[in-house]
Amino acid sequence: MPSLYHHPMSAASRFIRLVLNEYELETDLIEERTWERRRDFLALNPALTLPVYVDESLHAFCGSGVIAEFLDETQGVFQKQRRLLPEDPVARAEVRRLTDWFLVKLEHDVTRHLVRERVFKLLMPKDLGGGAPDSKALRAGRTNINQHLRYIDWLTANRKWMAGDTLSYADFAAAGALSVLDYLGEITWSDASQAKDWYQRVKSRPSFRPLLGDRVRNMSPVSHYADLDF
Repeated sequence: MPSLYHHPMSAASRFIRLVLNEYELETDLIEERTWERRRDFLALNPALTLPVYVDESLHAFCGSGVIAEFLDETQGVFQKQRRLLPEDPVARAEVRRLTDWFLVKLEHDVTRHLVRERVFKLLMPKDLGGGAPDSKALRAGRTNINQHLRYIDWLTANRKWMAGDTLSYADFAAAGALSVLDYLGEITWSDASQAKDWYQRVKSRPSFRPLLGDRVRNMSPVSHYADLDF
C-alpha cells in the first residue's frame, strides 16, 4: 500500500490527503515530526519537508507540488469530469497559480507563523526549538490573515469554485490551509461570508471527513471545527 508521511497540522500534507481521498486512493498515513530528523525520513527526503508520498514501488515523491503532478498524471487523467487539474492550459495555469498561492504565499505570510508558535513549539523539546510562543510572529500571522481572507472572499464571490467552474487542486490547497487555521480558531468567518459558504461546500465532501477527525495532542480544535453547518 502507498504511504504518505505527513503531519496533521501541515497545510501541504492536508492538501495531498484531500486529493488522495477525492480519488479514493487508500494510503497508509505516517505522522512525521520533521524536527526529530529521523534517519529513515532523511533518507527519503533530505530536505526534511512534508509531505512525502511513497508509492507501491517504493518511489518517494517529495513536496505537495511534485505529488500533485504525479497523482494527476497517474490518476487524474483517468477521472474525466472528476479530474482536479483541468485539461485547458489556461485553466490549468490558474489552478497552479492559486495552488501555489495557498501553499507558498499563505504559508509564508500566515500559516507557518501560527502553527509553529501555537503547535510545534509545544511539541518540540527545548533543545530542538521548543518553548514559549513568539508574540511578534503570532501578531504577524494574525495581521496577514485578513488580506488573504479578503482575497479568498473575492475569489469565491466571483467564481463557482476557487479557480473557476470546476472543483480543482486550488480548492483543496485552500481548504487544506484554512482547515489548519480553523482548527486553531484563527479565522473570523463572519468577516468573509462568501468564503465561508465555499468552505462549507468543500468541508461537506466525503474526502474531507478524515481531516475533521484530526486531533493534536494537548490541543483540541475550536468547537465548530467538525461541524458542517457553522
